Amino acid sequence: MTKAIIFDLDNTLLDFMKMKHISIEAAASAMIDAGLEHSKDKIVKTLFGLYDKYGFEDQTIFQKYLQQEEGKIDYRILANAINAYRRVRSGFLEPFPHVMGTLIKLKEKGIRLAIVSDAPKMKAWIRLTAMKIDNFFDIIVTFEDTKQLKPSRKPFIVALKKLRIAPSECIMVGDMPERDIKGAKKLGMKTCFARYGNRAVKTKTEADYEIDDINELLSII
Repeated sequence: MTKAIIFDLDNTLLDFMKMKHISIEAAASAMIDAGLEHSKDKIVKTLFGLYDKYGFEDQTIFQKYLQQEEGKIDYRILANAINAYRRVRSGFLEPFPHVMGTLIKLKEKGIRLAIVSDAPKMKAWIRLTAMKIDNFFDIIVTFEDTKQLKPSRKPFIVALKKLRIAPSECIMVGDMPERDIKGAKKLGMKTCFARYGNRAVKTKTEADYEIDDINELLSII
């Protein structure tokens, strides 16, 4: 019997990559308007290359770009980039379709809900509160709580202990097969691949379930 569902956050509840692309494009345009003589395509491509190297939570990505491409940091350009990025990002922090309705119905069924995210604690809370879904979750586990990233067993163990349930009584829902699914399976949890959050995965995963819309969870539990 399913007593709880643990969700990943980015690209499972929040369309993180769409938000990131739109915000970075706005920052690139702002950098050009501030005097940077680079093409928008080059800026965007290089910034995502830096994200691949340093991680999507890197808070100095524009500084790294300017230092790498210009050999120095022009603070007028930097400030314009940061302001444009933050302005667009804050306006796009919205959940995937059907997230709110699905969470409401899960709570009505008495299912306990949790988050296990690799995001820093403050960023996770900002995203959850901006989407107005923070009150749905009984437990929120972020990077600071374990200092380990998925697929480490530790974040899942912490969540299960706080929920006071056995692994077999819980479903883990996430968009990253190598992190969310693999990590949860190590503990004997049921797993669900959020295919709608990661269309790059074309083949069938090792998850127990695969969904194209979050509301399909209601027919699984």
